[in-house]
Amino acid sequence: MNIKEAAERTGLPAKTIRYYETIGLIAPARQDNGYRDYSDTDTHTLAFLGRARSLGFSIEDCRALLALHDDRARSSAEVREIALGHLARIETKIAELEAMRDTLGGLVEACHGDARPDCPILADLASEKR
Repeated sequence: MNIKEAAERTGLPAKTIRYYETIGLIAPARQDNGYRDYSDTDTHTLAFLGRARSLGFSIEDCRALLALHDDRARSSAEVREIALGHLARIETKIAELEAMRDTLGGLVEACHGDARPDCPILADLASEKR
């Protein structure tokens, strides 16, 4: 199937599919005219990548997960280790976002939002504290 059909089947944009090929995550066959020819296996791999990326796995995590998926001698512990590492990064990001929300919420609450020129939000942004 051509890239348009592969994109429709997997829900991935053609540009993303080409990118995955460029970085070596997928290697579709080529027809005599040079056009890509995606197999069912290719579209399964693309769907796998799309799902993994939708969960926030990095490209390198995806590369490792694909290798493990294709390795019938793999241990689930290896897969779990990758997922746990990603989960830890998500938890860290959530904590950072919650701290930002709390800080910004406090600043918004402290701002009168009226005609006065003084503004705690601008004062905080201009401060040298980090």
